[in-house]
Amino acid sequence: MAEDLSSLQQIQGLVKWFDPSKGYGFVVSDMGGPDILLHVNVLRNFGQSSVADGTRVEIVTHRTDRGVQAVEVLAILPPERDETPVLSDFADFDLSDLRMQPLEPARVKWFNKGKGFGFANVFGREEDVFLHVEVLRQSGLSDLQPGEALAMRVIDGNRGQMAAEVQAWEAAVLETETES
Repeated sequence: MAEDLSSLQQIQGLVKWFDPSKGYGFVVSDMGGPDILLHVNVLRNFGQSSVADGTRVEIVTHRTDRGVQAVEVLAILPPERDETPVLSDFADFDLSDLRMQPLEPARVKWFNKGKGFGFANVFGREEDVFLHVEVLRQSGLSDLQPGEALAMRVIDGNRGQMAAEVQAWEAAVLETETES
C-alpha cells in the first residue's frame, strides 16, 4: 500500500517538551495548528537522542489519522546565546573566540543527566573531554547516550579539556566539507 505523501510539509517550530525516557515529545509550529509529535526514532535518524525544550527545529511533518507527526528532522537550531558565559570556565574566553574553535567529531563515553555531566572522546585523541549539561542545553540538547556521535568545540578549561558547544554529528561533517 503506497503511503499518501501529499500531506508532507516542511515547518519550523519550537520544541514544547521532549522526554527521552518516554521516547517522544511535541513541537509547536511557527504557523500554529496542532502540536506535532516528535518520536525519538525520528530524532535518532538525525543523529541525536534528545532535544532541549524551547529549541528551534526544522522538520518535515505528515498528517495521519492520529494527528501530525514529524517524519524527518532537518535541523536543530540551538537557542540564541547572549554574551553571558554558560560556565565560569568560559568567563575568560571571548564568545566569538569560542565559536571560532573547530567542530571536532567525537563520541559520548558516558553522560549522567542527573549528575549534570559526562565525558566524550574526540576521534584521534586519548584524553576525555568534559561535557556539562548547561553546555548541552545551550546547544539545544537535553541528554546524551553512550556511543552517540557528536560534533564539539573543545577548549582547555580550568580542569582540562571541555566541550564549549555540542552539535549533531552531521554538523562536523558539513563544516569539514565546506572548508575543503
